[in-house]
Amino acid sequence: MPDASSSRWSDLDRPALDSAALQTALTRDSALWRSLEVVPEIGSTNAALTSAAADGTPEGAVLVAEHQVAGRGRLDQVTGVRASLKWPNDLVAADGRKLAGILAETVTSPATPMAVVVGVGLNVNTTADELPDTGTSLSRVLGAAVDRGPVLLAFLRAVERRYRHWTEVLGDPVTSGLAQDYLGWSSTIGTEVAVTLPDGSTLSGTAQAVDWDGRLVVATGSGTVQLASGDVRHVR
Repeated sequence: MPDASSSRWSDLDRPALDSAALQTALTRDSALWRSLEVVPEIGSTNAALTSAAADGTPEGAVLVAEHQVAGRGRLDQVTGVRASLKWPNDLVAADGRKLAGILAETVTSPATPMAVVVGVGLNVNTTADELPDTGTSLSRVLGAAVDRGPVLLAFLRAVERRYRHWTEVLGDPVTSGLAQDYLGWSSTIGTEVAVTLPDGSTLSGTAQAVDWDGRLVVATGSGTVQLASGDVRHVR
């Protein structure tokens, strides 16, 4: 009898991803991606890849989890879903519910002088009873199941195009176009926000911009503040 982790994705709307086929399709013509592994369930893909990077795994490794049980939170969409970016690291649907979160972590070790692990958790065919009240999924927005394979490949190929151009211009956010595109897709800029800061305090004001270092610029009653981190709530 299959256990819960293997039966979780056994319904026809959520067939398991074909790891071998996806790796072949991704790495065949790629200058960046070296490998792609799919696992049924994992605590955190970031934690696994952080450990692998520390052991010297080269750039371009992709780890995909069918289900992540301990994600450490904190894309042009091929599906046609209207989405926007909520500072600092969320992709949200038109109704403000969260579709995806992004987490980038640096790794240093004797085997790896410097590496960055980028984790993206995207709700594709997640059902209403599997989601928090603040979350949604592509299938809920579209009203139909979504084939995850093409979404995954389109996302990774877009990341490679962006990454290669970014490295060609030595990481310049303006010349690479990343800064302008981020601002263009932002649903935070121009919005009244309440930001919970790392020390637990709250700052309220109008989000005016995101500067080229990624800091949120908020106009408050006592002046303008640049925030490097915080949990943003859009005040409607």
